[in-house]
Amino acid sequence: MTRLPLPNVPLTDPTAIYRYRESLAAIDALTAAIVHLDLFTALADHPADLPSICRQFSIHPRPTDTLCTLLVANGLLRRVDNGSVLHVTNTAREFLVSGGPFDARPYYASIADKPGVADFLTVLRTDRPANWPGEEGEADWHAAMRTEAFAESFTAAMDCRGRVLGSGLAAALTGTAPRRLLDVGGGSGAYAIAVALAFPEARATVLEASPVDRIARRTISAAGLDGRIDVVTADMFADPWPADHDAHLFSNVLHDWNESDCRRLLEKSVAALPHGGRLLIHDMLLDDDKSGPLWAAEYSVLLTTVTQGRLYSAAEIGDWLANLGMRIVARAPTALGRSVLTGER
Repeated sequence: MTRLPLPNVPLTDPTAIYRYRESLAAIDALTAAIVHLDLFTALADHPADLPSICRQFSIHPRPTDTLCTLLVANGLLRRVDNGSVLHVTNTAREFLVSGGPFDARPYYASIADKPGVADFLTVLRTDRPANWPGEEGEADWHAAMRTEAFAESFTAAMDCRGRVLGSGLAAALTGTAPRRLLDVGGGSGAYAIAVALAFPEARATVLEASPVDRIARRTISAAGLDGRIDVVTADMFADPWPADHDAHLFSNVLHDWNESDCRRLLEKSVAALPHGGRLLIHDMLLDDDKSGPLWAAEYSVLLTTVTQGRLYSAAEIGDWLANLGMRIVARAPTALGRSVLTGER
């Protein structure tokens, strides 16, 4: 398939701009662990696995797993016994354990009443998303996306990031571009647009719910691609998916959903893919041992706070696909710390 030079590729590196935004909840999670749970003091003499930590503090596995990944990535906890048992590191013992020679817990106690800290504690204790940052009284992200005003604001935010990520995704697909792409939960259509602009023979369909479907149609029309990119209005969980697409793209989608919902989406995708079809999973990924990367661990905290999901590792996604008769055959970096996984039967 013919490939054109990538349009609108950034000339400079915007990593710092996006990383600060995606890491904004990490300080709240760290504060909750240090002050409200006093987690390091508890683990100093009694290392524990994730289920034991959840029982001890009456907190839930999904956000606790995200929190522990953050603490491991920061060098404050370490995983022992094949990663199952969490121990404090020498740094945590020196600075974050009661009675330590340089006890820094009072430094964090001074910010322990921040609203974001309270939000993360709520997520730990309920496993339900908290309010969207900066939206006083707003519902969690999933509910808020049903409203016109929030959908416009959030989709605009994701669209500007998607323009950076989309060019990276299109570059990673060189030599393997889809003939017809189904962009599942495709938002503004930024990723479908990037693929269409890079590969003039490719066609695409954006699968989106209302009211985001209308935003996608507007964005695609502004890009002059009405004839090559369709928009199908559907609930991706409940409604049938369009047929005859040789590749399904999940770009920054799975991280919004819990494991059971991710499995449901992938199952629907595999059922709808034709023989020889491919799954493209584009996201920021955790290390398989959940020791980092730090940016991913920080971003996962934000996702855990405002959505039903978190970031996943390639190993976790690979296990889900294996149960569906598929395997990951390639992994390629894109932009802003993301990668695209290619799954095939």
